[in-house]
Amino acid sequence: MCAKGGKKNKKSPSHRGKSFKRRKSRSHSQTRKKIISASRGKEKQKDKREPTRRPISARRLWLFRVLALTVIPALLFLLLELGLRIVGYGFPSAAILKCEVDGQTFHCDNVKFGWRFFPRNIAREFDPFIFPAKKTEDTYRVFILGASAAKGEPDSAFCFGRFLEVMLRQAYPGINFEVITAATAAINSHAVLEIAGDCARHQPDLFIVYLGNNEVVGPYGAGTVFSPFSGSLSLIRMGIALKTTRLGQLLTNLLESVGPKKNIPQVWSGLEMFLEKQVRPEDERLETVYRHFERNLKDISRVARGSGAKVIFCTVASNLKDCPPFASLHEPSLTEMNEKKWDRIYQQGVTNEEENKYSEAVKSYLAAAAIDDYYADLQFRLGRCYWVMGEYGKARDRYIRARELDTLRFRADNRINETICAVAGDKTEEGVYLTDTVKIFEKNSPHDTTGQELFYEHVHLNIKGTYLLSKTIFEQVEQILPGYIKRRKESERPLLTEAQYVQHLAYTDWDRYIITEKVLNGFIRNAPFTNQLYHEEHVKQVEQTVTALKADLTVDVLQEAAAQYRRAIQDDGRDWHLHYKYGKLLTEDFKDYRAAAEQYRLVQEYFPHSYTGYNALGNVLRGMGDLDGAIDQYLKTIKINPVCAEAYRYLGWAYKQKGKVDKAIEHYSQSIRIVPTNPNVYFSLGLIYQGQERLDEAVEYYRQALRLKQDYAKACNNLALALYQQGKLDEAIKTYRQGLLLTPNSLDLHHNLAVLLNKQGLRDEAIKEFRAALRIDPNSAKTRRALEATLKSDRKGIKAPKLN
Repeated sequence: MCAKGGKKNKKSPSHRGKSFKRRKSRSHSQTRKKIISASRGKEKQKDKREPTRRPISARRLWLFRVLALTVIPALLFLLLELGLRIVGYGFPSAAILKCEVDGQTFHCDNVKFGWRFFPRNIAREFDPFIFPAKKTEDTYRVFILGASAAKGEPDSAFCFGRFLEVMLRQAYPGINFEVITAATAAINSHAVLEIAGDCARHQPDLFIVYLGNNEVVGPYGAGTVFSPFSGSLSLIRMGIALKTTRLGQLLTNLLESVGPKKNIPQVWSGLEMFLEKQVRPEDERLETVYRHFERNLKDISRVARGSGAKVIFCTVASNLKDCPPFASLHEPSLTEMNEKKWDRIYQQGVTNEEENKYSEAVKSYLAAAAIDDYYADLQFRLGRCYWVMGEYGKARDRYIRARELDTLRFRADNRINETICAVAGDKTEEGVYLTDTVKIFEKNSPHDTTGQELFYEHVHLNIKGTYLLSKTIFEQVEQILPGYIKRRKESERPLLTEAQYVQHLAYTDWDRYIITEKVLNGFIRNAPFTNQLYHEEHVKQVEQTVTALKADLTVDVLQEAAAQYRRAIQDDGRDWHLHYKYGKLLTEDFKDYRAAAEQYRLVQEYFPHSYTGYNALGNVLRGMGDLDGAIDQYLKTIKINPVCAEAYRYLGWAYKQKGKVDKAIEHYSQSIRIVPTNPNVYFSLGLIYQGQERLDEAVEYYRQALRLKQDYAKACNNLALALYQQGKLDEAIKTYRQGLLLTPNSLDLHHNLAVLLNKQGLRDEAIKEFRAALRIDPNSAKTRRALEATLKSDRKGIKAPKLN
């Protein structure tokens, strides 16, 4: 049957194969197209899902870099800082800390504040102060800022702040005046700015700034020994700020441990530390010092005004007439030939001056000045000659010129005072005031020339100078007190006299002697005062004063001094200075240790944050033989002030007395680490080691004691004995002979030398030494017995006396 629509074609097998191959080829080709198409489709879809990556913008890249350089290090710094604080590393750096007294919150001085600016062993401290955290409505709070002159050296109990507080309280009864002297020795405006910032947080009403003597020699100054000079104020402030952190303190300690120590003073030796730090007037670094001072003063003013307080800046006076320059240098361009010519003319002037031919001396000095007027001593000699001749104006000009040329710059110069005037002048509407101390002192000095009438030495005020400064500032303060206080003034009665104020503050004849003796031995007899012109004349003058004051300290005078302290304490029983100094008087002159202990316990009660009362009580208990009590007080002392070498020394002594030799050695050694120049501590260690028969160590400690104090007879005696115990008889005898050259009146040295000479068979020499000892003390029984035994023996000596 045929299908509808046509016939079916039948193909041969060959035709079917070709057809299959074509279909297979088409199918493969289509499959490949589909795969490629699908692949391209996926790529298009991927392109749609993931847009083309663009390069990171420069802005984002910089942002990432900034984050990497700031945020990450900051977080790391915070973690390290927190860790160091948790483990108790470092010290609190603020000038004022929180403390508690009888359960109430107070603010007090930080004994470790100075560690930010000085090596710990020699860091200066505030005079202890304390004030309530909660300020009452009737309180007017005054902060005094400055260095040693503001603190009141040589005795801070008679600083101008204490005078001022008494003046204000007597003039305005019912007002609680708090005058807080936040000043300490050797600092300058770099440190004072930090103190001002801390004080500003405690509701101040007034700041008084008496500052400027240490700008060159204080921290970061051109003539300092405490820290490197820096021309960048920003770097200085960054370094100071870094030391407020525990990490900064750690880094500082690490650098100090690996850095050179030869130029860093290990012991406080006053102005003597600066002998090699002369600064010429044309030194470019001085301009940097003046610039930094001006900026710091402006910032102190800004900080003070920012706290709502007013501020008084004082110009800084110094001794012109009676303080010769500490050091002089010639003009740098002076040739050797001209220097020899200058020196010949200058020496002729000196000869004329010594012969009281002052007119001739002036002619010679002026001739020398025509060659080189740069030498400070020359200017001072001219000033002195003019003064004797009655030409006071010329004398004053030369005295000022001598101070300006002084290359050891311990006194505020003209530029310093000009800067103070520029910062404070004509700003009363802003709450900034100027007290021109220099001008006031000139008006109250002979022929407008400041001298020993107002100063102990170069810059520190005596009682008359302190009273004058206090009175001047009081008159300024009165003008700026708020109205509610002015209305409380008790009539217009005049201020008390200087004599009345010193009675109120217990400035006794005993204090006058103590202070004058301290000025003599703590300042004038030491370098650089020893390098000043007319030094021997000055020393004799002060020695005579000290001798006269000491002779006047009869029993009746001392009893009156004690009574004066009791009256002052009755008027103001919470004044710690009164209790402390009364305790000192009772200890040193009355030997009344129990009464003194009562005074020192009151100091502790009122000022529990300060180590002063604990150390003083420890000394008293030690004198009473209460070893356990003394140890307890000394341990409290070093807990508060871990660099109190005296406390470590006496802990060593007390432990030795109790037979705890290892602890004694430990504390003596720590005392030496803090103050390596005390010969007594080396001697004490020598005694311990000699008692333990550790003779090599004993010898070394005795030798060190003698290196520090060549005329230390006890150390010489024990050294010779230790050498003898080592079998070194000749060396022991030599040591005794050397000791007698320096201390010829030592009974023990003569006696023991005689003993050893006898052992050597030198009988005649031994007899000579025994007789020398008896001339010193005819009542010495041991020496007389030894001499008699030697006289009876033959020349070889049958049996010599034992060493003592």
